[in-house]
Amino acid sequence: MSQIILTYTLYLIITISLTIWVAKTLFRNGKVFLVDIFHGNKELADSVNNLLLVGFYLINIGYAVYTLRITSVISSYQEVIEKLSLKVGLIILIVGAMHFFNLYIFFTLRKKAALEAKSKGTAVLHQL
Repeated sequence: MSQIILTYTLYLIITISLTIWVAKTLFRNGKVFLVDIFHGNKELADSVNNLLLVGFYLINIGYAVYTLRITSVISSYQEVIEKLSLKVGLIILIVGAMHFFNLYIFFTLRKKAALEAKSKGTAVLHQL
């Protein structure tokens, strides 16, 4: 097997496995935030969580496949590892950045939901 085919194969296995692991972790642990954001509406939270999961897969696996191309000649196993470290490292950085962006969005929405709940509670008190 040539080194380029080996590099492509390892790159796809690593990036897709990493994407699946991160997506499942975010899916499992993000549900609590979504239920809170949607004021206990578990059905809506589950629906949004599933949509976020699909979007995460599409963006990350799509980018991994899009950046698959290697234009340089790879003639040794050292070059395989070096090329993989650059390509997989970039994917990891992108996934990490997306994760922190999602956390920012979740916390912003959660804060907004908490303020809305507080203002509704205050409005109810004023009516009494």
